[in-house]
Amino acid sequence: MPGAVVIGAGPGIGLSVARRFARTGMPVVAIARTKDTVDATVSALTGDGAKAVEGFVADSTDEAGIRVALDTAVDRHGVPDVLVYNAAHIRWDAPGELSAAELLATLAVNVVGAVTAAAHLGPRMSAAGHGTIILTGGMPDPEPKVTSLSLGKAGIRTLATLLAGEYGPSGVHVATVTVAGAVAPGTAFDPDDIAEIYWRLHTQAPGTWDHEVLHSG
Repeated sequence: MPGAVVIGAGPGIGLSVARRFARTGMPVVAIARTKDTVDATVSALTGDGAKAVEGFVADSTDEAGIRVALDTAVDRHGVPDVLVYNAAHIRWDAPGELSAAELLATLAVNVVGAVTAAAHLGPRMSAAGHGTIILTGGMPDPEPKVTSLSLGKAGIRTLATLLAGEYGPSGVHVATVTVAGAVAPGTAFDPDDIAEIYWRLHTQAPGTWDHEVLHSG
């Protein structure tokens, strides 16, 4: 049965979102950059009692690797009901501090990987007539001390609008969850609380869709 694919399924929002969807009995495919992260996520979910969890190692900047992981997920579980893109390169940097190559490397994670994943699965969701694509956003107000992340999250917001225009008419709900603070358990930005937003977006009926939710704590 189709389920959820979470890219960037490491500690924090990624794991909490994967756990929230797995709790409903949906199969979950967790994709992360390192084997240690994938193994830890799969172990955490199965320890919680999840029935169908599978993990793949793929770097969000590796176009071929991401496409192979997504194709394998579809082959084994069908076109997913939900795609979550949660990968991000978070660093402190001021305008002009990074070289062009360094800035492009951050954008490859923060934006280009999301384009690759969404454009790979979006047409299949459209053909199925339903689906949800949720992108993890942030930086509602650009901040010079985190220039690359500000640029990346602005790109994610624009990408969500573009994807909604492309796939929305076919029944695919596209949204961003903009997190305006540092994620940490037991705080106003607890990842388990944030994960509930992803679930709510997925379960919204057509005609009531939100396209951006700002979690300000």
